[in-house]
Amino acid sequence: MQDERPIGPVVEGWHVPPAPDGTVLQGRYACLEPLDADAHAALLYKAFAGHDWIWDYMGAGPFSSSSQFYRWMQEATAKHDIHFHAIRDLDTGEWGGFASYLRVKPAAGAIEIGFIAMAPCLQRTRAATDAIYLMMRWAFDAGYRRCEWKCDALNRPSRRAGQRLGFSYEGVFRQAMLVKTRNRDTAWFAVIDKEWPALDEAFRIWLDPGNFDKDGRQRERLSDLTALVRAASDPTL
Repeated sequence: MQDERPIGPVVEGWHVPPAPDGTVLQGRYACLEPLDADAHAALLYKAFAGHDWIWDYMGAGPFSSSSQFYRWMQEATAKHDIHFHAIRDLDTGEWGGFASYLRVKPAAGAIEIGFIAMAPCLQRTRAATDAIYLMMRWAFDAGYRRCEWKCDALNRPSRRAGQRLGFSYEGVFRQAMLVKTRNRDTAWFAVIDKEWPALDEAFRIWLDPGNFDKDGRQRERLSDLTALVRAASDPTL
């Protein structure tokens, strides 16, 4: 009878990790600091202006004025269950987006990276990749066992991004929520701690300046490096 009721192994040396504390995350190509309406709203509104499609899968936006965006950011950053970071591209000096830690569950050792908005000036740059790498690295250095990536199942760019970044596909939660009165099925991806050392090395290889030629073209693709580590690939891609 006992053989039919297995239980998981004891996690030796487990300590509950801290919640995100607003630490500035400094990388080779990106710098992340706590999002602040006074410091970042005007700059990010300018970066997002004219690109309303950025908000298609988001619970917020688009915003019709800088003052509306400022008020939203004030309210969003006042919440205690989500931790926003503004993202600066160190090559250009521009603030081009934000990302957050959310659904933070220290007692379970789980944390999610999400609520990400990147303007065209930041998308598909080394800084964009470095920013997410910095957030993943902080989470695992802090002691989290699981880092999650979730998105609208219809959001193929986000699904591709999660897989490229080394998150393993875990399935789709049907009718997970309503977003702007529309149904959302949610695609789930995750990285666990035993995968992180190999993924960390993959990021270091890709982010190394030697991986780019004089015109900035990559020599090795990050997706090829992370494919060696991912436990499961998204079958829709």
